Amino acid sequence: MTPPPDSGSENGLPSLDNLPPEIASAVQFYWETRSGQAEEQRASSNTARGRRAEVLGGGQMDGFAGLVEDLLVAEGVPRESIKHDYQATLPGFFRHEKEWDTAVVYDGKLLAAVEYKSQGSSFGNNLNNRAEEAIGSNTDLLEAYEEGVFAPSPQPFVGYLMLMADNERSREPVGLREPNFEADEEFQGASYARRAELLCLRMVRKRLVSGAAFLMSSQEEGLEGGYSEPNEELRFERFARELTSHVGGHVG
Repeated sequence: MTPPPDSGSENGLPSLDNLPPEIASAVQFYWETRSGQAEEQRASSNTARGRRAEVLGGGQMDGFAGLVEDLLVAEGVPRESIKHDYQATLPGFFRHEKEWDTAVVYDGKLLAAVEYKSQGSSFGNNLNNRAEEAIGSNTDLLEAYEEGVFAPSPQPFVGYLMLMADNERSREPVGLREPNFEADEEFQGASYARRAELLCLRMVRKRLVSGAAFLMSSQEEGLEGGYSEPNEELRFERFARELTSHVGGHVG
């Protein structure tokens, strides 16, 4: 587990070279919000998560949305170009529109679209729903780009981040229903945590997303900022560097 944060960024803008305290702060805000303990942070401007909650409204994953925004601003992206929620609504190809968690629209061009998802309980049904939503939404956005919906935009960075509760239920092997055909070998005996990791990893490798991050955190340790990153390819730092590099390369 990564240790809890010892301090926030002095100027409110995080550095890619010192991300663990910032990630820990976002994880901590998730658990504070989920457990009803976030009101104090929401009213405070003395911490990074307090400032971000005040701007974004304090949803459970807004600590990550605010961190992504601040990382982009630190790389020179105008803050007004970074949209969230309703303001991040984008047209699709198979459907008329979708409200993304974060979109970067600069100089009339779509540079990025990002989703932040959590899995705290009811892993079975919720994880299937998350997979269907992610695969469908990402396919829809990429098809819209290929059909010129966002012209003259470059191909946008499509990002996906998942934070999963780290507990006995998420880590125990899960049975499969196979009345007709056997499931993929990698799903045999896999836990919900492993299924979520495979979802993120396979979306990256099949280019349904440009980058993905997968984090786990127990409530007890998460309230102190503790988290883990089970897969090197899905570390938040890697995700953040790829996102900021892509967007920063088109701003200036």
